[in-house]
Amino acid sequence: MHSFGYRANALLTFGLTILALMCAIASFSDNFNFPSPSAEIQIVRFNGFKKKPHGNDECAQVSLIMNITADLQSLFTWNTKQLFIFVAAEYETPQNSLNQVSLWDAIIPAKEHAKFWIQTKNKYRFVDQGSNLQGKDFNLTLHWHVMPKTGKMFADKLVMSGFRIPEEHR
Repeated sequence: MHSFGYRANALLTFGLTILALMCAIASFSDNFNFPSPSAEIQIVRFNGFKKKPHGNDECAQVSLIMNITADLQSLFTWNTKQLFIFVAAEYETPQNSLNQVSLWDAIIPAKEHAKFWIQTKNKYRFVDQGSNLQGKDFNLTLHWHVMPKTGKMFADKLVMSGFRIPEEHR
């Protein structure tokens, strides 16, 4: 006959094995979700363009107001804890083939909040080290990171092109 300690150990081991198996199945089930998020970003206006001295170089800074419309509900499954989303401006300069500047971010805690429209100014400064922004073409990219309750994080993005910083600024 087994003692109480052996029986408790067997029960605990069996319970943890079942829990680990359920977590693995939950994580694996996310592979069968094929989300179709949609988003649109419009620039309402450019508020300003400043050139500031930064050491021996010049630093260009742009302020803008944008409308962000998104439907990210398809990214939510029963295993999704929250979404982290951010809008980044992406452009090229002679020094770098890809420059990314985060302009705005948010955390979406539930599926009910994943369909939204917001008018906002850039939360973070749109800055370039140098005077490369004036008249520059750039893309606005909506990035998202799906944070599951169990399993690996998933990240993807939607790229919206065709934006240009004006040559003349107020």
